[in-house]
Amino acid sequence: MNSVQGLLAASVISIQNSCFTYPACQNCLSRLILDSRRFHCLKCGCTGEAKDVSYRYRLSLKIADTNDLFDITVFGTCLDPFFGITAGNLQRYIQDFNQLSGETNTESSTRALVHAVETCFIGKRFIFGV
Repeated sequence: MNSVQGLLAASVISIQNSCFTYPACQNCLSRLILDSRRFHCLKCGCTGEAKDVSYRYRLSLKIADTNDLFDITVFGTCLDPFFGITAGNLQRYIQDFNQLSGETNTESSTRALVHAVETCFIGKRFIFGV
């Protein structure tokens, strides 16, 4: 599943979503279903306490090489250097920021994060393993 079939040098045209982390199953890396106390993986059946959830990066991009446009999604720890912290730490930072600032609507922190990610990625050229 993680084998690279080829390399593609392409520029990022746009960011396709505003959610850059997701609660990930430690067994199969699928998205978890969370409630206030528990988590559940629909794929492998793993369950546990919500406080023990691990987060993973998921960055969906529209990219272009010299001939074509592609929609790709980059997952996991390869994004740690770009964000400067792990996905779990970024998620905690955002939650702490919203709590400390008294934000009930997380739209302003989401907009700020999206703007930062757009600034770092859009227009830049990367080599993607596909």
